[in-house]
Amino acid sequence: MTTRDLVLVGLFAAFIVVLGMVPAIPTLVPGVPITLQSLGVMLAGTLLGPKRGALAVIVVIALVGIGLPVLSGGRGGLGVYVGPTAGFLFGWIAAAFVAGVVAEMLDHGNRVRRFTGVFIAALIGGVLVLYAAGIAWLALYTGLGWSKAFFGSIAFVPGDALKAAIAALVTVGVTENYPIARK
Repeated sequence: MTTRDLVLVGLFAAFIVVLGMVPAIPTLVPGVPITLQSLGVMLAGTLLGPKRGALAVIVVIALVGIGLPVLSGGRGGLGVYVGPTAGFLFGWIAAAFVAGVVAEMLDHGNRVRRFTGVFIAALIGGVLVLYAAGIAWLALYTGLGWSKAFFGSIAFVPGDALKAAIAALVTVGVTENYPIARK
């Protein structure tokens, strides 16, 4: 890992933290707010690639673990690791990694094809993978059951699809002007 890689990982960890400063929108699902930090996770994967994107997320999760209030709403500390959103939090690692892998495979061609490929990558990583981890934990931790956890989380899909579109626009725009090799 080069110095440039470390700087990019640190910058994206900071970016994800900054997105957490935007106030969360409370929802009907207990303890699961709408935040912009999942946009940062999608961007970490689609811009930095699987390894560096996942590392940026691991840095954020480590900061949470040492008690820094880096999550939306000023949350932090070891208690978050076992709260109702822990599945979504730890799912960020796999989400960024998968978004990066899929972006590497699909980000080719003209602007429209690139946007479509990165959008699909952000959707697969930031929605499919993230929701699988988050819903599984939510169902087991809260005792809601699988169907209630699933249908309670489905309400977030339109917002996360919008975040995936934003991630695709930003990724295509940034990489056209500042090529970043995904690693």
